[in-house]
Amino acid sequence: MKNNGPLSGLLVLDLTRVLVGPYCTMILSDLGARVIKVEAPGVGDDSRSFGPFVENQSAYFMSLNRNKESIALNLKNEKDKKIFEKILPKADILVENFKPGTLSRWGYGWESLKDKYPKLIYASASGFGQTGPLKELPAYDMVVQGMGGLMSVTGQPNSEPTRVGTSIGDITAGLFTAIGINAALYNRQKTGKGMYLDIAMLDCQIAILENAIERYLTKGEIPKPMGSRHPSISPFEAFKTKDSYIVIAAGNDKLFEGMCEVFNLDLHNNIKFKTNADRNKNIDELKKILEIKLQQNSTAEWCKILEEKKIPCGPINNIKDVVESPQTEARNMIVSAMHNKIGKFKMPGNPIKMSLYKDPTTRGDIPDLDQHREKILKEFDI
Repeated sequence: MKNNGPLSGLLVLDLTRVLVGPYCTMILSDLGARVIKVEAPGVGDDSRSFGPFVENQSAYFMSLNRNKESIALNLKNEKDKKIFEKILPKADILVENFKPGTLSRWGYGWESLKDKYPKLIYASASGFGQTGPLKELPAYDMVVQGMGGLMSVTGQPNSEPTRVGTSIGDITAGLFTAIGINAALYNRQKTGKGMYLDIAMLDCQIAILENAIERYLTKGEIPKPMGSRHPSISPFEAFKTKDSYIVIAAGNDKLFEGMCEVFNLDLHNNIKFKTNADRNKNIDELKKILEIKLQQNSTAEWCKILEEKKIPCGPINNIKDVVESPQTEARNMIVSAMHNKIGKFKMPGNPIKMSLYKDPTTRGDIPDLDQHREKILKEFDI
């Protein structure tokens, strides 16, 4: 499939595996870049062995590596190094997520490449970055969720430490790496120079803590888990209904007043609940009052009524609900790619919708390990 997008014409050398790097390069591919995935001979990307499996093929791997080309190279082997060095001069971007120092030992660190390839954008994503006392330590998503403070504010009050239900430590690092690469491309357009990007998973977890960090820095408070409740806006959480739960996010006084009108409650004129500050002081009492009302009808019934009045709300969907939602379909958020063994494979789409480029329902094929060797060798005259 021909790449079409704002990054078309750019070549990415993808030396990454598992999730952080592949997620980043998937974004670059969706935006039009060509991605050549360099994998370890024999085994390939570690995630090729991660479940769930479809006909012995990893759905985990397939969901992250659509529209990429695969070549297996051992960068410690002289013959394979020569192949790599034929491709490298043509690359605009190199992305890697090895332990810091690994590529330098193989002769492909930033210091070794920056003068040979002055326009190269070189991005390293790692657990703790290239500097600091922890730089040599390995890390996985769960480790940085814990060390980055995220697990300390996730879950119910007094619950055991709770992991966020997706690999947000990896995914945020992948997103920040892609953001950094796009900024570096713009800088290169102005200056003609490439640059080095050092992205740490732990840094990315700290960057997304927003309110929790500020509560500590400004008030000296150490935030704790609050379930679904927002720490500074009320009502802004999940409430029990007749049959399940509904999320209501009345984020300002006008929305609160509108919600009260829907419920036929005069709470917005009550001194205990008149302002957001008042509501936060009396949040438990407010929740009890609202849940008495909410348990008179089902979640679907309340959603319909609240949506008509433009009060932000929604059900708590399971994954089946999300995937089969008409909104998901309308936004083309489930797409497909072909795999030469299993055929059509479905996966999440690209949330970046652009007016100048189509958002196709299909993506480029998912590669087998080393599938594109002969094509790449011929193209680069190796």
